[in-house]
Amino acid sequence: MPELWTTDGPTRLFAVELGEGPHRGPTLVFLHGGLADHRAVLPLVHPLEDRVRVVAPDLRASGRSWFPEPPTFVRLSADLVLLLDHLGVEAAFIGGVSSGTGPAVHFALEHPHRTLGLVVIQPVYAGTDVGYTQEQRAAFAAMDAVAGRAVDEGVEVLRELYFSQLPGAMAERAWEIASGFDAASVSATSRFIASGVQPFESAHDLEAIRVPTLLIPGDDPVHPRAVSDLYARSIPGVRVTPAAGPDVPRAIGDFLDHGVAP
Repeated sequence: MPELWTTDGPTRLFAVELGEGPHRGPTLVFLHGGLADHRAVLPLVHPLEDRVRVVAPDLRASGRSWFPEPPTFVRLSADLVLLLDHLGVEAAFIGGVSSGTGPAVHFALEHPHRTLGLVVIQPVYAGTDVGYTQEQRAAFAAMDAVAGRAVDEGVEVLRELYFSQLPGAMAERAWEIASGFDAASVSATSRFIASGVQPFESAHDLEAIRVPTLLIPGDDPVHPRAVSDLYARSIPGVRVTPAAGPDVPRAIGDFLDHGVAP
């Protein structure tokens, strides 16, 4: 996969572009969740590379986009602007999964003219006026208690985290991805997620999203159904599609194909 690098002062930001050769049609930028990198979303977007230009970045303080300080949603949105400018793209579809939905939604709110459409898979964030559920706070605090040790003990602490939370094969894959991470960036990302800072204030903000939107709901303690229901009620014209596994790329492709692309 072609590698893309953009620079923001001393920070270098990494992304990959799927497929080769000239692309026709729109661009889809897809964002991974916490303590992961672009490789976590490749199963979701690989099937789409023949129909759209697909770009998967490592978010600031994740993967190869090293950054030893907690990011902000404003900064993450600015990173996406920088990436689109580097690609020579005026507007793109923006998607995210899990905590990657935070910067995706924030970008759509702050830069609607650069957002062709929005894909939200298992959202985490309910807005400042609601915040995290008790279960989310506990889960993210437990994550930070382990990941926060990375600076002193190395990224090997993530192995402990993954194998205590994930099935064997999934834990092995997560550790394969994370074993090369920067320890300070791991700690910064974990601290950011555990802080509870939100990408928008309230459901009223979600009502301001006027681009075509696909929602694939979550339904577990970290991705509560109540959060997805909030999005479903609030975003005008949102398309809600329950999907899992191989059906997720199919649902995204259907969304892109049915009249939302220019």
